[in-house]
Parts: sequence; C-alpha cells; structure tokens
Amino acid sequence: MTNFVVKTLANVAALAVAIWLVAGITLDEDGNSTGKRVLTLILVALVFGLVNLIVKPVVKLFSFPLFILTLGLFTLVVNALMLLLTSWLAEQFDLSFHVEGFWTAAIGALIISVVSWAANLALPDKN
Repeated sequence: MTNFVVKTLANVAALAVAIWLVAGITLDEDGNSTGKRVLTLILVALVFGLVNLIVKPVVKLFSFPLFILTLGLFTLVVNALMLLLTSWLAEQFDLSFHVEGFWTAAIGALIISVVSWAANLALPDKN
C-alpha cells in the first residue's frame, strides 16, 4: 500500500511540474477552486498510473525492436503516447486535463520522467 501511495504522490508531483512548465499541458480551464484542481490532479495521476501499469508494458513488448534500434530513445515516444492516452482518458472521464499534441506530450513526458525519478528518490518505499 505504501508503494502505491508513493508512486501516486510522485505522479502528482511530476504532472504538476509538467502542467506548470509546459504551456500545452493544461488543467482546469474554468478557474475552479484549488481543492477541485488538486482532486482533479490526483485523479489524473491515478489514471496516468493505471495507463503506465496496464498499457505501457504491452506497447513496450510490441515495440521492443525499436527500443534496441534506438538504444532506448524510443522510450520517450512511448512515454509521450502514454501521456496523450492519459489526456484522452481524462477527457472521457470528464476531467479537465488536456495535452495539445505529440511534441507537447514529448516535452511533458521528459519532464514527468525526471521529476518522477527525483520524487521516487526523495520518497522511497519500504520494500
């Protein structure tokens, strides 16, 4: 349970930094209260975590030759696609999270990867 909370907090922090730094990644355009924005961010982080848990391994398996060919740089493309999928799912669940396009998602995925890595170092799980 602790591992789940730590990963969710890392995703919340990483998504918040990406929203703050990248103009094409938006959260809550209507100007709602801070509490609603935080709740939306937590829900988006949960969706992002589920996408990374369920869809990402399948995509990585089928694109394994591209990972080898690009020496792992294809990971950035996969992460950007996972962010775009999260944006689409958030729209389906009526969450106000949106990513403009692929290049915005690629920059956001790079930021999310770095911040998530740092947050996981700062908040280690007990395992």
